[in-house]
Amino acid sequence: MSRTFHIRTATQADIPALRALMTDAIDRLQTGFLSPAEIAASHAIMGLDTQLIADGTYYIAETDDAERTLAGCGGWSRRATLFGGDHTAGRAPALLDPAQDAAPFRAMYTNPSLARQGIATLILAHSEAAARTAGFSRGTLAATLAGAPFYRRHGWGDEVPFQADAGEIAIPLIRMTKRLQ
Repeated sequence: MSRTFHIRTATQADIPALRALMTDAIDRLQTGFLSPAEIAASHAIMGLDTQLIADGTYYIAETDDAERTLAGCGGWSRRATLFGGDHTAGRAPALLDPAQDAAPFRAMYTNPSLARQGIATLILAHSEAAARTAGFSRGTLAATLAGAPFYRRHGWGDEVPFQADAGEIAIPLIRMTKRLQ
């Protein structure tokens, strides 16, 4: 049986479920790309940025059935922070200028039990369209090693590897960009 999903804007009431989904996705979907120590340390640099919810630029994909299962989440930002949750050091809440700056695409997570069903594609397409509507012609993101192949398939490139400091462990990430128009 094929499932269908719908997108809606996340609300403050969704925060507990989003945090649980993110923890599960980090722990399960990074396996094979990061060591167990790197996966554990990833929680220091990944997670929910509630500013995205407050700004109305964070979305949830749910199953189109009576259960409305949280299938995934992600979004984009008008702000300078490239990655990380509320707890991540180095956040930059300054507003970006769509005429000059690239919109950061942020915090894309899929429910591990529903992976590879088009959920991330749906959220990314919705987010790209919303950023274009807001006047952004370019996007940027910090991809995990697990996520980079997905973004490549969707036209993201200009890859610049870097490492994010997660305490005593550095987490490998890849900065990627895309023209949105």
